Amino acid sequence: MKVLIVGSGGREHAIAYCVAKSEKVDKIYCTPGNAGIAEYAQCAPIGAMEFDKIVAFAREKEIDLVIVGMDDPLVGGLVDELEAAGIRAFGPRKNAAILEGSKAFSKDLMKKYNIPTAAYENFTDPQKALAYLETAKFPIVLKADGLALGKGVLICSTLEEAREGVKTIMLDKKFGSAGNEMVIEEFMTGREVSVLSFVDGNTIKTMTSAQDHKRAGDGDTGLNTGGMGTFSPSPFYTKEVEEFCNKYVYQATVDAMKAEGRPFKGVIFFGLMLTEEGPKVLEYNARFGDPEAQVVLPRMKNDIIEVVEACIDGTLDQVDLEFEDNAAVCVVLASDGYPVEYKKGLPISGLEEFEKHEGYYCFHAGTKFDGDRIVTNGGRVLGVTAKGKDLKEARENAYAATQWVQFDNKYMRHDIGKAIDEA
Repeated sequence: MKVLIVGSGGREHAIAYCVAKSEKVDKIYCTPGNAGIAEYAQCAPIGAMEFDKIVAFAREKEIDLVIVGMDDPLVGGLVDELEAAGIRAFGPRKNAAILEGSKAFSKDLMKKYNIPTAAYENFTDPQKALAYLETAKFPIVLKADGLALGKGVLICSTLEEAREGVKTIMLDKKFGSAGNEMVIEEFMTGREVSVLSFVDGNTIKTMTSAQDHKRAGDGDTGLNTGGMGTFSPSPFYTKEVEEFCNKYVYQATVDAMKAEGRPFKGVIFFGLMLTEEGPKVLEYNARFGDPEAQVVLPRMKNDIIEVVEACIDGTLDQVDLEFEDNAAVCVVLASDGYPVEYKKGLPISGLEEFEKHEGYYCFHAGTKFDGDRIVTNGGRVLGVTAKGKDLKEARENAYAATQWVQFDNKYMRHDIGKAIDEA
């Protein structure tokens, strides 16, 4: 098979790593890719939102399967365009990707089908949002309705902060058109858990659990980011939690989307909050999480192509999804100043060390080639992932491996997975 992966981050590098292991695949392409993905794939400088060029490229290269990794092209309808051209594609169609594309839609869906989530209200009028805040309980959460690179969520401790948040999202349009509508919801407390799942429109098979660290600084301080590191599995995701979510969240979501005439095929990411009242859905994503994919996919025993094809063909019920009985931790190496301002084009050294050690991975997020050298090309530069027999060992291994890689302005959190010490 010839496979095309659409995207350029650590998630797509993790997908490429799995695709390269499949005996069904003999050629991989990626648009636009990065310096790490280039180890497995022939990269082409086509942007993820250049749908016509992607379709033409897939036709020219006689691609058998396209895996769309990123949220923007999924929400924009790339899968629809590929299918219309007779090209097999993995990911939800546009009418199903709205599960991530509109937080107002997903909240209304959960309310309609009794899927547990935080209490909320939707607003398109900033004045009505401000009036609502006058009677609200604090802290409170403001969410831009649309896609905002994982940064469109503001946690406000006071009325003053919340007023400023409404201004930021709806009036100043910091997140662009994503802020045309806004969700205001109750602040939930508890442990966060991420559960990725494969879906074929009817059947859902969940993957092993994980937990992300969103804030830029140690101790969960600083600005929200696309993710500063992950661990898998989560010790807080117990059998009882899993049984509850199987009954009231996972299948219920798949059935709800089908009932709405929006059958979902692809990956649903469930962001869960384990509250005192039980698990509740924080958010849905319509694709693999990043950096969650970087700790979940290396632990998957299945051939990813077999699972992906089962999702497309509606035969996922015949797949036995299996994961290694171990643990993995990913520490993101970022450029200092992320997620605000940071330098690019800084040379990276030490990447060859990962080829010498089994169970260690370096997934590229923001990298590119400058001649023969690999240099930084983004805020999140690399995801250093390591396995271990348990979370403690995986964490020690991952942090040891972060020392193999050097570039100017290298920045990382030092407490990824620290919560596991409290489990």
